[in-house]
Amino acid sequence: MSSHPGKPAGPADPLHAGREIDLFEFARTGRQAAGAVRVSQLPRMLNEVPADAPDRDTTFTWQAEGSTQPELQDDGTEGPQPYLRLALHGSAWLECQRCLSPYLQAFDVDAVYRIVNTEAEAEEFPLDEDEVDVIVGSKQFDLVDLIEEELLLALPLVPKHDVCPSVHESLVSGVAGEEGSDPGSDPDSDPEAGDQAAGSEGDEAHKPNPFAALEALKRGGPGGKH
Repeated sequence: MSSHPGKPAGPADPLHAGREIDLFEFARTGRQAAGAVRVSQLPRMLNEVPADAPDRDTTFTWQAEGSTQPELQDDGTEGPQPYLRLALHGSAWLECQRCLSPYLQAFDVDAVYRIVNTEAEAEEFPLDEDEVDVIVGSKQFDLVDLIEEELLLALPLVPKHDVCPSVHESLVSGVAGEEGSDPGSDPDSDPEAGDQAAGSEGDEAHKPNPFAALEALKRGGPGGKH
């Protein structure tokens, strides 16, 4: 990308800063741009970073490229359709949902967008185009907003370490659950009924045998004959 002599491209350049880009012109001329954005510039993304993270303000690098592709128009003629390709690379700290400690999550995004003029056009775009998203372009397009959207969409559903540095033993092997149960007990049994059964067994040794008393009566014991 060329810049004016004596005026080096830098963050003040809207193209490199990703702000107020004429997206239609960017695509029509096949331009390219690259830059970096910090998490502190992305307030919604910053909300995902835990307060105790080692570095809450990590950096993402981005590359953007405009292009056009010939497509059939509504009037039956073929015309150039603007496209944007955006690549993002970097990492951000997230909170592991398994051990609740920060971990570094890598992000690698490579997306292609078909640029349209209005929201109505975007809604009419066929939903079966899996590899291409639709964005509404403008002459003051904020690429940083698009970068933040892509990072939020790339967040894992359940953020977690591949291997947690310290996880409660019960979450790994179930040891605590095994120790907490009585191997000889039935978890589905009624504890009250179990107590009654235990009590009955304990009383058996102290109760007289009713069959022994019956034998005494048959042998002519007290009340055995009329």
